Amino acid sequence: MGKRKVFAKTDLSIPQVEHSHDAVGNVVILPEAIPPKNTTVEFGRSSSSLRRFNFARWYDSGIDPITYACQRQIERFLAGQDGAVTASTVVGYCQNGLRNFLDCCVLRATAFGRDLALADVNRDLIDGYLGHLAGLGCATTAQKTLYTQTKPVLLALGRRGLIPLVTSGDAATFPRNPFPNSNRKYKSETALSKLERQAFAVALRQAITPIWADDAPVTSDLLACALLVVALHTGRNTTPLLEMGHDCLRPHPKDNIVFLVLWKRRGYNTSKVALRAESDAERLLESTPSVRTNVERLIRRVMTLTEPLDAETPDDLKGRVWLYRARDSKALSRITALNEATLAWATNRLVAEHGLTDSNGKPLRINISRLRKTFANRIFELTDGDLATTAAALGNTLQVADQNYLKPNEDSRRNWQFMGEVLVQELLTRSIGATYKDTPMGHCADPENGQYAPRREGATCMNFMNCLRCKHYAVTAEDLYKLFSFYFRVLAERSRMDKGRWARKYAHIPRLIDNYIVAEGLRRGTFKAVAVEAARERARTQPHPFWSVDLIDSLEVFA
Repeated sequence: MGKRKVFAKTDLSIPQVEHSHDAVGNVVILPEAIPPKNTTVEFGRSSSSLRRFNFARWYDSGIDPITYACQRQIERFLAGQDGAVTASTVVGYCQNGLRNFLDCCVLRATAFGRDLALADVNRDLIDGYLGHLAGLGCATTAQKTLYTQTKPVLLALGRRGLIPLVTSGDAATFPRNPFPNSNRKYKSETALSKLERQAFAVALRQAITPIWADDAPVTSDLLACALLVVALHTGRNTTPLLEMGHDCLRPHPKDNIVFLVLWKRRGYNTSKVALRAESDAERLLESTPSVRTNVERLIRRVMTLTEPLDAETPDDLKGRVWLYRARDSKALSRITALNEATLAWATNRLVAEHGLTDSNGKPLRINISRLRKTFANRIFELTDGDLATTAAALGNTLQVADQNYLKPNEDSRRNWQFMGEVLVQELLTRSIGATYKDTPMGHCADPENGQYAPRREGATCMNFMNCLRCKHYAVTAEDLYKLFSFYFRVLAERSRMDKGRWARKYAHIPRLIDNYIVAEGLRRGTFKAVAVEAARERARTQPHPFWSVDLIDSLEVFA
């Protein structure tokens, strides 16, 4: 007896596009399917405040098949089809992507004087859409965001055969790189300075004081301030913090330490950070010692206050930590949870009430991204520049932590300024070399107007990273000690940054010194082998003060 044929079951609840094909194979939407009975898509609750999106305005506008296919694709995403996409991501597809794309299609249909069909979604239309985005007058980075929140919907339609999808060549439906070098135009958040961090910490400490009272009012403002404390101390991202559950604190193998475990939607994984349990004898979490409240104790206090509200909480919010009773315009109370909008409003009120300002006197910008950057730089500072520990604390790779989160701290900037002033003074007064233009790299024929010099009156060249390829640079046997001190200082950078960046910026320098300067000097007899080895060993154990790691945190200033 042969094997029985197993028929796949079709879930009729999954949205489908009612269509057929014309004589040449193009997809044609059945006329009776447009418009659908319900043109509104319900997102449900997510980290976004938008709950629904209505496609009605684009029906009867000359683009019905495209509107209908996009609506059905959004409904399929929400039904868990065609890839695992979260509700908040789908909100972005509608609010930012399709809103602009469908507007562009309406304009195009008007210009052509005919209705558009699904077969019209081709490279020409995509190029027109990119031009439409450029005409909005927003920054290139914003245009890229709008485009990247449109493409996934159209790509899903193409993969299902509803629109023609060309994947390669000049006629490819989607251009390979429509926004070249756009990553250089992004202005990411910056970490708070030490003074800003201290002022913010003081404001937070005052704001959360009522939470310890017996009759503490559970308001959105109070909970938002408590969440900001947790963010400041742990460096976690916004959505994992907002969706923190009552099971977030887990035991740690060591005494007096607990794990804060949060769920990361985008990575489908948990994020863990160790917190000190309550201890009066120890300084609290190292990241920001000016906030004198224990994070674990604060989280448990919030849980105690909000747990009674869980019984009245909607099913999709049950188990959350940041619950409070909100009152709407009808004076009806309901249980809800903090979201990005309420967190932003509460943060702005905190800044206004406490008069927090930045170095320019403007209101201090506070958001979770800045607090995460602040946490990263504080950890980097406390670990004396240990990139691996900082990356582990952030839950990132070395490359991401190095390129996206770290910046020179205030101490290193002050050291650079002081060192630069001293060096310039010494060079101008010729106190480094009595009558010759001596530099920390060797000798320079013209430090004021040389090949890489600034060539401004009174300005002396400090571009030491380019000395090895400068025609004005010279090395004598007496300079070997300084040269090898620089050599080992460059090698020390390997443990302070990711491999790719070191290879791009610094790897060539030791090779030039070994294979060109030293080897050529030995060949010509300018250097003696004994002197070379002696200078190399002295620089290894006692580097020249100018190239000491203790004095110089980074070589970037000389790049």
